[in-house]
Amino acid sequence: MSSTSSVVLNTGVSMPLVGFGTYKLCGSEEVYIAVDAALQAGYRAFDTAAVYRNEADLGRALRDLLPKHGLTREDIFITSKLGPKDQGEGAVEAALHSVSELGMDYIDLYLIHWPGTQGVAVGDPCNQGNRAGSWAALEELHAQGKLRAIGVSNYTPAHMKTLLQSCRTPPALLQVEFHPRLCQTELRRACEEQGVCFQAYSSLGKGELVKHPVVMEVAKGCERTPAQVLLRWAVQQGVPVLPKSSNPARIRENTALFDFSLDAGAVERLTALDDGHKYCWDPSEVA
Repeated sequence: MSSTSSVVLNTGVSMPLVGFGTYKLCGSEEVYIAVDAALQAGYRAFDTAAVYRNEADLGRALRDLLPKHGLTREDIFITSKLGPKDQGEGAVEAALHSVSELGMDYIDLYLIHWPGTQGVAVGDPCNQGNRAGSWAALEELHAQGKLRAIGVSNYTPAHMKTLLQSCRTPPALLQVEFHPRLCQTELRRACEEQGVCFQAYSSLGKGELVKHPVVMEVAKGCERTPAQVLLRWAVQQGVPVLPKSSNPARIRENTALFDFSLDAGAVERLTALDDGHKYCWDPSEVA
């Protein structure tokens, strides 16, 4: 992986363009093996969340494995997220619990995972107040240095507009579903205008996009895998990605994105697939 492949957040901190996603990695052994392979392959950023239920396993694996790879805590970038059940009043306690579970003094980036609140109807205006409460809590912990940077995930343009109008500390990053079938043009433009880093998850469309005929054709043309093409399409546009796998060979393969580029025609063919399709959850109904 290229050592220069990073983006600078609005906090002045550098974040790797390629991070290791840990969604659905379960159990200390599976996490340990995957993290070992990821560090070996050059990953220096790891993305987890309270709802993934693997923060403690990730923290243990990193504490054990960093010395083996000649690394320290300062060499890696950890992202975690506030669960929807803790939105609002429970945010401070939940964020500190994540810091504790990871066994670290601070988290590099902490996100509000979802604009809604668990147990509250999506259309209920309470959601907006709870989001505001969560953000105030994150701002407080950011000021204390417990959270080096704060941001949001799964926010729509409307959610972002409200946050940007009311916050004291602007979000450093927005993490959303992004791939050729969901180019998120409006959100990307809003982030660019406000200096908010736009980060992709589900770059492979839950594995469906690697089988798309156009993606397969482009991959064949540049002698790369469909997964590499989809990830390269994002990073070539300056969008950070979070590939996830428990397979060491695939973990290595997903970092080999900086020794080739897609020509303008290939980028256009992929971008032309945009039809607004979401493979994951849809936050647009959350008040």
